[in-house]
Amino acid sequence: MDPTVARRDTPSRPRPEPLDPALIRLGSVLILGAVLAQLDATIVNVGLGPMADSLDTSMATVQWVSAGYLLTVAFVAPLSGWLQKRYGGKRVWLAAVALFITASALSGLAWSGGSLIAFRLLQGVGGGLMQPVGQALVARHAGPRRIGRLVGIITVPVSVAPILGPVLGGVLVQWAGWRWLFLVNVPVGLIALALAARVVPADGGERDTSVRPDGIGLTLLPTGLAALVYGLAQYGQEGASALTQAVALAVGVVFLAGYVLHALRTTRTPLLDLRLFAGRGFALAGINTFLLGAALYSSMLLLPLYFMQVKGVSALQAGLMLAPQALGSALVTPLAGRLTDRYGPRNTVLVGIALTILGTLPFALATDGPGELLLAAALFVRGVGLGAVVPPNVAATYTSVHRGQAPAATSARTVLNRVGGSVGTAVLAVILQSALAQAEAHGSGAADAYARTFQWVLAFGALTLLPAALYPRHAPGKG
Repeated sequence: MDPTVARRDTPSRPRPEPLDPALIRLGSVLILGAVLAQLDATIVNVGLGPMADSLDTSMATVQWVSAGYLLTVAFVAPLSGWLQKRYGGKRVWLAAVALFITASALSGLAWSGGSLIAFRLLQGVGGGLMQPVGQALVARHAGPRRIGRLVGIITVPVSVAPILGPVLGGVLVQWAGWRWLFLVNVPVGLIALALAARVVPADGGERDTSVRPDGIGLTLLPTGLAALVYGLAQYGQEGASALTQAVALAVGVVFLAGYVLHALRTTRTPLLDLRLFAGRGFALAGINTFLLGAALYSSMLLLPLYFMQVKGVSALQAGLMLAPQALGSALVTPLAGRLTDRYGPRNTVLVGIALTILGTLPFALATDGPGELLLAAALFVRGVGLGAVVPPNVAATYTSVHRGQAPAATSARTVLNRVGGSVGTAVLAVILQSALAQAEAHGSGAADAYARTFQWVLAFGALTLLPAALYPRHAPGKG
């Protein structure tokens, strides 16, 4: 047989569309905003004590420097889709970065606990818009056949940023002071603004100036999310009022239920388009986005606490001990994007979740405290798992909708991820507090309490396997 004929008759996979340099530049510039927003969610935690001492305020007050930022991000993220349609993605992104820079500078110059919290809330408005708007712009310009590979490349720094936050925060607090936890954002943000003005295409036909805001949605959804997250954050905290918690949770549930009814009945474009969930692909990606935020990313809160309370290390040392997780995630994330484009999201996500669970096992099973070498290896495996999960999950979100729905899909994904992370963090905090109290009552150590808490992390992680198993088997455009 003529080998050339055999080669012609042999079916081959269609070659993926190339990632042109302009698209890579676009993604690289826009990802700076996401890196700043993600980094800012964790970098301040190691500096809360020095902030309280410097501003002569209590830890109960200064903790809202962190909690208030997350609440504001959850509050404004649903606005991103409507703002992009009304004013254009580039304009909104530039305005969000400018606001973030201004609020960062003001936070670094704060003179009291109240002023710092106020400026931090303002910073959360910019941070809550930068990431979803930037992701929507990248998705729109990349298209469904290139989004997986592009996400795999540009999400490396986004995946690593929250993990490196405590490390960078510890260095800044030790060598420059807590104010530089905020001031460091100013030069990076200015660079992002200058580059985006040249690289990001101008807003064109995507704008729809006739779009009017969903007033009812603006009242119901952000208020419901903020009340729900606030109630969960207060649960189990010393000095918190049980009545306040119950009222906040009730208001959150009622307002969110009201929004669901409104969004399904309104003839206008809703603030958060719940009709997207009618599609099987988006519904699965949305459910897993929530579960991953609750089960995987929120557990990152436990890791530095584990090293500080069980291993007795400083905040800076705890951050450095998380470096293997960051390394594993950085190495695998680009590969996961390419595998998603070629083979589809299901297998990649399932393997990633399994590795994340495997990397958590030593923390959950060794109540006497495993050795540092075993923990480093486990964190590397866990980082590999996290790096394998993010790109296919993002790609599954965008490939299930058409380009015009990218802003709405991004808004929904951001809200689900932040709320899932907030819910998971609150639940794990309550479980840890109860476990620590029981350990103290029985005379056992903190290692036993953390092991029991990480066992819940394993259980939550197992839940994410269910929707992931229903993901599409093939990549977009393939049979």
